[in-house]
Amino acid sequence: MNKRLLIVLVSLICVVCSGFSQAKTKPTTYPAISLDPFGDGTRHWYFIADATNIVNAVPNQPKYTEDEITKIADNMLLFQRNNGGWPKNYDMQAILTPEQVQKLTDTKSQVHTTFDNSTTYTHIEYLAKVYSITHIKKYKIACEKGIEFCLAAQYPNGGWPQYYPIEPKNYSRRITYNDGAFLGVLTLMREIAENDPTFSFVSSSLRKKTKAAYEKGLDCILKTQIVDNGRLTAWCQQHDEITLKPAWARAFEPPSICNGESSAIVLYLMNIDNPNEKIVTSVQSAVKWFNDSKILNTRVQTVKSSTEQSKYRLMTNDKVVLIDSTAKPIWTRYYELGTDKPLFCDRNSKYLYSLAEVSRERRTGYGWYTYSPQEALNKYPAWQKRWAVNENILKK
Repeated sequence: MNKRLLIVLVSLICVVCSGFSQAKTKPTTYPAISLDPFGDGTRHWYFIADATNIVNAVPNQPKYTEDEITKIADNMLLFQRNNGGWPKNYDMQAILTPEQVQKLTDTKSQVHTTFDNSTTYTHIEYLAKVYSITHIKKYKIACEKGIEFCLAAQYPNGGWPQYYPIEPKNYSRRITYNDGAFLGVLTLMREIAENDPTFSFVSSSLRKKTKAAYEKGLDCILKTQIVDNGRLTAWCQQHDEITLKPAWARAFEPPSICNGESSAIVLYLMNIDNPNEKIVTSVQSAVKWFNDSKILNTRVQTVKSSTEQSKYRLMTNDKVVLIDSTAKPIWTRYYELGTDKPLFCDRNSKYLYSLAEVSRERRTGYGWYTYSPQEALNKYPAWQKRWAVNENILKK
């Protein structure tokens, strides 16, 4: 064979082999999974200093793209504690430094694990989605470990605390509706129990446990609905884990009827098909409460104000309550038990009855008013026609 031709053939073979080699080593691509459920925790990590953080963000911390799902899932495995739960307020998308990785590895035994700020139940669902796509076993194992953590955290009465293991000396032990903690875990239990395709890999024995947990959790919702002045109303942000009565959360979050958290609960109950009589009564009573407690002709406005530095943050604005005949209905976050009066509070836990009485730091740094009950009121007519045909509670 011509020597020159031989060289050309050998070169072509090398090119083809090189192409095959590159094809074999090319990284597998996966569809992106939304990281929106982790937004609250991510914002906290970057923008709110916390001395209890295991690791802190570094300047210009790089991030994985949303389609790098195995790398993000590996982060979740790194942040998962040995007890199966997760700590809150970290960015699962961050490309961690070697020092951060080492610190997380060295502190695996820490147990400050929580459902707060959309933590743990969101990680479990993400890992389930990654396993469903990749079939990489370590994600299945971590996911099941997280499910077992949720089951262990549930109180015998069906409630879930904010943190588990229980931290007995603070409000985190209370049954926690605020920030969607309770409903987040309950929804996860329901998805698994009802054979959501994302969790098709879950064993029948574990699925059976989640079904029991879901049923107990739903019963806890019904048992914690507040009876005030002889009538069934709505819920508090947190309830005592033993008595089930409304309980204090933070110093400015009093036992009361809390319309924001209650709206989410009612919407959840409205989405249940074939609700039993207890659920129907619960929805009817809460919707009636929302309608009766709405405030008309009132608008809350943020206004520019003098700059002031408090112990907690820098303030450049203020909030005022205005009379406005064109304003849509609004509700206060809290209503006083026994009187049904709109209720406010401050860091000293003193009850107040107008926003103007609240210190500027709390007045501008907390959501004292809400529009959220309106969504339940808007959805009520269709729900009522389907599940409570003979009793429109809003026409009484």
